Amino acid sequence: MGACASALAATALVASCAAPNVYFDPSKSHHRRDGFSNNHVEFEPKGIATVVRWRVSSTIDGLPEPPREPTPTVAPDLAFIRANANPAVMQPAITWLGHSTVLAQFGGLNVLTDPQFSQRASPFTFVGPKRALPPGVALADLPHIDLVVVSHDHYDHLDEASVVALSRQAGGSPLFVVPLGLKPWLANVGITNAIELDWWQSHRVGNAEVVLTPLQHWSGRGLLDRMRSLWGGFAVFASDAHFYFAGDSGYSRDFAEIRARFADRQREGGGFDIAVIPIGGYLPRWFMSTQHVDPGEAVRVHNDLGAKRSVGVHWGTFQLTDERLDDPPDEMARARRAVGLADDAFFVLAVGETRRLPSRLTAR
Repeated sequence: MGACASALAATALVASCAAPNVYFDPSKSHHRRDGFSNNHVEFEPKGIATVVRWRVSSTIDGLPEPPREPTPTVAPDLAFIRANANPAVMQPAITWLGHSTVLAQFGGLNVLTDPQFSQRASPFTFVGPKRALPPGVALADLPHIDLVVVSHDHYDHLDEASVVALSRQAGGSPLFVVPLGLKPWLANVGITNAIELDWWQSHRVGNAEVVLTPLQHWSGRGLLDRMRSLWGGFAVFASDAHFYFAGDSGYSRDFAEIRARFADRQREGGGFDIAVIPIGGYLPRWFMSTQHVDPGEAVRVHNDLGAKRSVGVHWGTFQLTDERLDDPPDEMARARRAVGLADDAFFVLAVGETRRLPSRLTAR
């Protein structure tokens, strides 16, 4: 979650008392008796005093400055999205709905990442980071969602009202695939069609395989539940597209290890056809560097993954950190040019915009 929302939640909510990690497996290095850890950094979530220090400093410096331009938006191509929801005619496509929420259509599935359709990324409806613009497609206008992947439990990535609404969609609840520890949370809000995974575990959904991968981040919705549930990214493999969703992450060797892990299965057809990579929520670096990549690091993530193309998300929707709301795409473009990447190799979309993707099937 953005640190503002994190601070709000931490100061407002108190989770139940710490208890032993019921998922603890001593053979797994990222398991702890009281929760989970990252692979390459002994990460400790920032305490309230550090958050206050940051917010006071930012206020004194007049940060964040207002955006120079509004976040770009387009009217969604609902006719295409709805027609493309039919597995018989589906072609790989992605639509950015805002923040980290993407509708991905491939493999005969309508997939939603980190659904956040509420006005605030907050445990409250009256305070906390507020949307700068509406979702690119309203919940009521979505096609029937088959699969929801949730990267972690921060409020800007796991929104209770949004997931509950999705579970009540016409035609039945989507399958929710989540990291360890989030299935009980879903059950507590009435969602039972859920599977939880550890890092590198997988689950088949129709003809696709969903794999939870390591990332460098953390979890927690209150004061006493930090690092108690797992976090991660998702690789989804189907015959027509290989999709990757990076959730939230600081830069780490995890991305190069993901590429190596899947090298054999991507030897024919190449790497991920599309990677969804966060590019916002990165300033100040002394506070954010271990938990959120900056745009230059996002370009490194694209290269480490060996993705054919990537789309930048996690910007332009909620003002969570000290950069302007519209800074991340410009910074990413500069970083992309600096390493000689083509414009269409790593791009951003307007909220509501759909990008159709080549099918792996036609490349054979």
